[in-house]
Amino acid sequence: MMAPAATALGFELRVLAEGDDVSAVSAVSSSPVGDYKDLQTLLDFAQGLDVMTFDHEHVPTGHLRALQEAGVNVQPGPDALVHAQDKLVMRAAIDRLELPNPAWAEVQDVAALVGFGEETGWPVVLKMPRGGYDGKGVRIVSSAEEAAETSDWFDSMSPLLVEAKVDFTRELSALVARTPDGEARAWPVVHTIQVDGVCDEVIAPALDIPVEVAAAAEDAALRIAGELGVTGVLAVELFETPGTGAGFLINELAMRPHNTGHWTQDGSVTSQFEQHLRAVLNLPLGATDALAPVAVMKNFLGGENQDLFSAYPLALASEPAAKVHCYGKSVRPGRKVGHVNLVGQSTADVETVRRRAALVANIIRDGRVPAEERSQTFEETA
Repeated sequence: MMAPAATALGFELRVLAEGDDVSAVSAVSSSPVGDYKDLQTLLDFAQGLDVMTFDHEHVPTGHLRALQEAGVNVQPGPDALVHAQDKLVMRAAIDRLELPNPAWAEVQDVAALVGFGEETGWPVVLKMPRGGYDGKGVRIVSSAEEAAETSDWFDSMSPLLVEAKVDFTRELSALVARTPDGEARAWPVVHTIQVDGVCDEVIAPALDIPVEVAAAAEDAALRIAGELGVTGVLAVELFETPGTGAGFLINELAMRPHNTGHWTQDGSVTSQFEQHLRAVLNLPLGATDALAPVAVMKNFLGGENQDLFSAYPLALASEPAAKVHCYGKSVRPGRKVGHVNLVGQSTADVETVRRRAALVANIIRDGRVPAEERSQTFEETA
């Protein structure tokens, strides 16, 4: 999704693809296939690049340092990116910056996990520091007895991160971008809705959020970007906790264009994808103003319909104002394969906008209008 922004600005984009069948290959003409975990492959790929950046955090930190030592312009650099790669490093940094963190600890074994749970209260959240995403590598542990069943996790990776389970009202995301020279801009704080650990929906801006909480969340994201030396887009995922401290706790960081920022493609003056390119190239950043009072992003996952395009006539006719972004991925149950953006002209219309965006997404996913929508949809169409 960075390709259209690169084309518009006249930049040549080159992608190191994991396989011939990944969606980047169809979007970017120069997409050699290679293993991002192999240093020589990375060094060969970097030849002639003005800047190397990322669409995920899994490139080994040591490789990034070696690239820098070889003269490659890596943005964000490894000293910043490690905070998105390693959740233990991230938690320590948030403490150091005196920003709102849940109670947490580094635990080496089951006994330490039990000790944390007994001290803070059950349940707790056990996380693998590296490699987890979309709910993977996360486990709720509700008692000392359940803790005893986690020994396999410690066998596969140690130490692990344990956190107090936060009592929150909703999840938020503060999205910012920063250049190497330190220019930074923020988009409005948004409300994110997760289903089974996967981002399902985003409402921008987050409605009914106290002004001071939104401002504090935005300031926290900008401070993290500046203090950690982040370049490019940074998503700071948050738990809203009314009545406690700043009114939120920091959940996780992502240093790249992020699912919670997909609404910016059609709801902001500058999309996160264009902004990321501007930022890593140290160009002036674009305006982040919203184009409408409310925007909704609705993901669609792989479902019954294997031929997504066969559903387009019905889906697009159901809501002509919707913008569909399909990722070109093969369809598998539960896999993110696209999203729908839809804007509304009043915050009072948010529930209608959500329903209409969901209708489009569900038609594409299932290849038909959901039963509960059929009579109303056909009545409106008629």
